[in-house]
Amino acid sequence: MAGHSKWANIQHRKGKQDAVRSKLFSKLSKEITVAAKMGDPDPEKNPRLRLAVKEAKANSMPKENIERAIRKAQGGEAEAYEEIRYEGYGPGGVAIIVEAMTDNRNRTASNLRSTFAKYGGNLGETGSVAFMFERKGEILYPASAGDAETVLMAAIEAGAEDVETDADGHWITCADGDLGPVSAALEASLGESTSARLVWRPKTTTELDLEGAQKLMALIEKLEEDDDVQTVTANVETTEAVMAAL
Repeated sequence: MAGHSKWANIQHRKGKQDAVRSKLFSKLSKEITVAAKMGDPDPEKNPRLRLAVKEAKANSMPKENIERAIRKAQGGEAEAYEEIRYEGYGPGGVAIIVEAMTDNRNRTASNLRSTFAKYGGNLGETGSVAFMFERKGEILYPASAGDAETVLMAAIEAGAEDVETDADGHWITCADGDLGPVSAALEASLGESTSARLVWRPKTTTELDLEGAQKLMALIEKLEEDDDVQTVTANVETTEAVMAAL
């Protein structure tokens, strides 16, 4: 079955190692608050909130912080955030999707346009690169969840599309609209997952050498520093040697 993005893997690990905890928790809290404000404050009755809480727990966010973010939505203290998707190109023509939550779209657009330009890219119009990606649900289980065949059978039963197993664990992909039910079905057979979230998966990729990959990583890291930015996805592909160097 189709594999997950190794580049995304590298970015995910590096982000965990490098991110300032307060900034990471701030982004997670924002998603929890928005999810709670849009639906039921009970995670069991609100699929989006349930996934947001799961992602927060996967990043070791304290329970107190999670509960505070939910209470903020219930108390009417939450800012009026707008969810916006930005699209553009990075060094070497790599397509990039940036998902943001902002209370000032002019500020966010200006900051992102400046960052793209400064780091060798350019911010495009909505739809300029989205056709190179597809929206998918991605569920991660640790290797301890079972062997490859056991997880594969459980994933098929749950209605998933793809599975890849490697030394880090099991990566399960499903249609974006099926993330909630597939995640719940997998939990019934395999136990709680490490992570369950919506991702952008590239349908086509652009290969970069080490220099290009380093420039792209610098751009991505700068974009992720922006308080309004929630996720950054690129359709980059590199050789094993470049990955090792990164």
